[in-house]
Amino acid sequence: MATIKLFFRPSSRSECEGALYFRIIHRRKVCQIHTGIKVASTYLDQREQGKMPPGDDTECRLLRIRNRIESVVRTLDSSSMGYSARDVVDKYLEVDAVTGLISFGRKLMGEYESMGKENAADHTRTVINSFMRFYGKEDVPFGEFDSTLVCRYESYLKAEGLCPNTTSYYMRRLRAIYNMAVAGGYTPHGNPFRTVYTGVAKTVKRAVSIDSVRQLRALDLSRSPLDAMARDMFLFSFYTRGMAPVDMAYLRKKDLHDGILTYRRRKTSQQLTIKWEEPMAAIADRYKNDESPYILPMIKPCGKDERRQYLSASHLINRHLKDIGRRIGLMEPLTLYVARHSWASIAHDNDIPVSVISQGMGHESEATTRIYLASLDRARLDKANNDIISLLDH
Repeated sequence: MATIKLFFRPSSRSECEGALYFRIIHRRKVCQIHTGIKVASTYLDQREQGKMPPGDDTECRLLRIRNRIESVVRTLDSSSMGYSARDVVDKYLEVDAVTGLISFGRKLMGEYESMGKENAADHTRTVINSFMRFYGKEDVPFGEFDSTLVCRYESYLKAEGLCPNTTSYYMRRLRAIYNMAVAGGYTPHGNPFRTVYTGVAKTVKRAVSIDSVRQLRALDLSRSPLDAMARDMFLFSFYTRGMAPVDMAYLRKKDLHDGILTYRRRKTSQQLTIKWEEPMAAIADRYKNDESPYILPMIKPCGKDERRQYLSASHLINRHLKDIGRRIGLMEPLTLYVARHSWASIAHDNDIPVSVISQGMGHESEATTRIYLASLDRARLDKANNDIISLLDH
């Protein structure tokens, strides 16, 4: 295993600070890694005498650099190939700012964004930010990222009130980041996720009845423009065969021709066409902005990141929809995706063939639609069974 030692190189000018560097010694060969840190000539003496104050910034920087070097050495030691002191330096420079899982996650985000993989970057950012809130530190060295820490993170998520599927989502995403770090040679594989839940439990699709949609449409929300906008976005999704929120946000004026709205689903790239009905036009006219290329107000022409605007708008809309849903007595949270589920459920209730529902929603196959509707069928069967049991009391 390589030896790592800290050294001081004085400046050629006596009045200037000198430089700190790490010396890597392996198989009688020596290479150096410069830290970029300048200190007084007495620094190492004070350090050896234990006179450095707790939390000293220079000490923290040195520790992070040493951890990075040690991580590289551990990775090279775990491989079956031999290596030299030069290999340690080269790998360290390749790793660059990666000192642990969090910094690797940030590096991954940048790579995803540079490749235009916005969804992957957003998912990575969400998980890394969550883990940072739990860990409370700048980074977690790969050597400390073990099954005990992962279990503690799972407990933290549960204490935050997240359901099993949501905690599983964070675990799966974090595991994917960790596995990519392993594949990139940043750390050997330690299987830290072996004791946490990473499965996916079936959930009941939420939908509201046609009466609830009527009730929502009839609400007087004139005193709350944000509530009114949230309600309008819900109805627009319902009117457009349960259009997904992201597809709504990116609808452009040029997508509307001769009374036909044509758009391509961002999830599947499938092209769909919808007849432009009067209720859709009424909502679009309410939010008409001559300076915007978009039909709806979820993305504004302000020069800011469009995806960030969409995510922010959808969170705001869902927050107001949940408040509206509570006011009208709905048992389940009202969200934009409830409009999509509700259109499918109400169409199914009115004996519209599954093939038509599937085509209307832009599913790639009827099998997807049948899975989508299965929980709705179960809910109706449960209600029917309850009604039959109730007959015993009559």
